[in-house]
Amino acid sequence: MEAKAILKYARISPRKVGIVLDLIRNKDVDVASAMLKNTPKAASEYLVKLLDSAVANAENNFGMDKNQLYVKECYVTEGPTLKRMRPRAKGSGARIFKRTSHVYIVVADKQ
Repeated sequence: MEAKAILKYARISPRKVGIVLDLIRNKDVDVASAMLKNTPKAASEYLVKLLDSAVANAENNFGMDKNQLYVKECYVTEGPTLKRMRPRAKGSGARIFKRTSHVYIVVADKQ
């Protein structure tokens, strides 16, 4: 059995989120949560809440035991990019890309 949680339109680059997701892939939920809470990355804040949400979905919607869960899959895709302008020399402008992310976490029972 699986349960998932999705975070859409997070205002952080997918590249930054992917680095932290690689740390928790295929880990027990307790270990993954502890790793996220002790990782000094901006994405950790988003992922702690998302992992807690996936675990709550598993417990409340599917009746799974929290102690038997692990992170089955986790991945990030690119969301829409916000395009902004920054003034540059001689009256010109440069584009600033503010990237967004869609993050997915799936937790499942250990067999």
